[in-house]
Amino acid sequence: MVDVARGTAALIAGVSATVAFVVLRTLVALGGHEPLPADVWWHDLMVSLTSDVWVVIAWVPAIVGGTIGMIVIGAALIAWLVWRKRRWDAATLAIAMVAVVAIGATMAAVIGRTRPEDSLAESVATSFPSGHTAVATTVTIILALTFRRWYVWALGAVWVVTMMWSRTYLHAHWLSDVAAGLLEGIAVACFVWVCVEAVRARRASRTLPSPTGDDTIESTVHP
Repeated sequence: MVDVARGTAALIAGVSATVAFVVLRTLVALGGHEPLPADVWWHDLMVSLTSDVWVVIAWVPAIVGGTIGMIVIGAALIAWLVWRKRRWDAATLAIAMVAVVAIGATMAAVIGRTRPEDSLAESVATSFPSGHTAVATTVTIILALTFRRWYVWALGAVWVVTMMWSRTYLHAHWLSDVAAGLLEGIAVACFVWVCVEAVRARRASRTLPSPTGDDTIESTVHP
């Protein structure tokens, strides 16, 4: 019952995030991909708070959560899960990371939203959605669903919020870009986790003989 409840909750979260993403994408498209009022407000706030010290601090999560950083961290996490004999969980994380990057990069290239003109980081017009935020969210949710510990959720939430702040503080994204990355990460992580768990349960299920031997009892075991 617990696994069914978790699967249902993850599926609902994934669908909800997808719907919210579509709504946000529509709003951005209707606005001609120009910054939304909330984007302008947040951007102006970040500009007013800009300082050399905080720019250096903001670069830390940007670098750690960048392409090279996440390849290294992702590979280390996957290797650790395999070492812990949690191969299904390792596969889930690997599939989710590849999927979120492939989906996000494709959307960003097709949408081609321009970044803020005063960006301190990237300048290529691939602003929507934020890849850094999407990957950070995906890894967080997969690990949280895997280990089911409150502190994994808490630390993951801090990491995702920090990443969202970092990307907007460096003026590399609009607020709606990082919000879209958050929603993309939630959707991809939840859908991948649900699908892999379904395959895992199907492969683990087996037919056991009943006590009388007249019919069978089907049971599902999660290794």
